[in-house]
Amino acid sequence: MSKQPILEMKNVHSGYGSIKALKGISLKVMPGEIVAIIGANGAGKSTTLMTICGIVPIEKGEIYYDGKLINKVSAEKLPTMGLCQVPEGRRIFPRLSVMENLRLGAFHRDDTDQIMKDIQHSYEMFPILGERKAQQGGTLSGGEQQMLAIARALMTKPKVLLLDEPSLGLAPIIIQQIFDIIAKINKEEDVTILLVEQNANLALQAASRGYVVETGEITLEDEAQSLLTNPKIREAYLGE
Repeated sequence: MSKQPILEMKNVHSGYGSIKALKGISLKVMPGEIVAIIGANGAGKSTTLMTICGIVPIEKGEIYYDGKLINKVSAEKLPTMGLCQVPEGRRIFPRLSVMENLRLGAFHRDDTDQIMKDIQHSYEMFPILGERKAQQGGTLSGGEQQMLAIARALMTKPKVLLLDEPSLGLAPIIIQQIFDIIAKINKEEDVTILLVEQNANLALQAASRGYVVETGEITLEDEAQSLLTNPKIREAYLGE
């Protein structure tokens, strides 16, 4: 594993106008890792991902991706560089078909033959999407929409995938399927993953390392297994 982080935040402050959401976040993600960010609602987890993506403006600090400073890179350019987010709430295009949603994931690419091969690969990875390829995205179940959102992001050919609350609103059996897919993407597609997840137990089981965010600050970082067995974490986030 490379010693150079593929993604790094250094003392990052950001917010929404007068509301300071992040107050000096520093974290790093090494190539090939799954890193989890856990914390309570409103702690700043999703804002961390949106700040990386340039959706929430950075006020202070530095964000590096693949060795490059990306503070001033526009949100729409980042997927072309290999950094892609699957947003909270999925945000698929409800009136477009499954296939049209996937094609939009490759909007910046011009390798038409490979795009079609990658769409086919999406159907192999997510067979239900293949069965529903002509169906409007809005008619899919929540779990199917989450699969479509992940598959669409993979069409950008990412090096790093930012996943925001992939289990939100899904039935337990579907959540397990989604997390199996996340592990597969990490191992078989060689995609590094930064995962924000309300379900701390699942997130830490999937990850190699984790960060705990409280009121816009990182209060703890450790190996995921150590966080899983930490009594304070178990009490605060694992319902014990």
